[in-house]
Amino acid sequence: MNRSIFTPRFFIVSGIIILAIILRLIPHLPNFTPLAAMALFAGTYMKRKELAFAIPIVVMLISDIFLGFHNSMIAVYSSFAIVVMIGFYLQRNVKVHRIFVASLLSSVVFYLITNFAVWASGMVGYPMNFGGLMQSYIAAVPFFRNALLGDLFYNAMFFGSFYFATLRFPVLQH
Repeated sequence: MNRSIFTPRFFIVSGIIILAIILRLIPHLPNFTPLAAMALFAGTYMKRKELAFAIPIVVMLISDIFLGFHNSMIAVYSSFAIVVMIGFYLQRNVKVHRIFVASLLSSVVFYLITNFAVWASGMVGYPMNFGGLMQSYIAAVPFFRNALLGDLFYNAMFFGSFYFATLRFPVLQH
């Protein structure tokens, strides 16, 4: 049986993701963006896994055209792919506490991977030893704080919006 992916659920999920694109392009606090939340949301609610992976990457590519490309793009994009996989885990049992834990985990994964990449690139001038890596992580704490707050805020917004939409329109549950 060949079922179309273009269901009401697909359009609602896609609409929330388009909102994430817009929110990334408007002025915001450093690292207070909806991107990790969008990746987690896509991983949780997109039925087709290839779309769940493609969406954050395409969003990043499109928005990076306007905002500028950078040397740590591979680390950033890889981090979001891991966040999508965390969303796959959520698919089985979407509950508030699990979304909260997944949001925290997503923030930590992004922080660890991207700041390791900054340190490993040698471009910032941290010593290429364990102490230099720790300096990189410490210097990034203010950005991590904003990313964590942004992830929690946008996950609450995206998952909450979808939850209330499914209450109003039960067809979205499938």
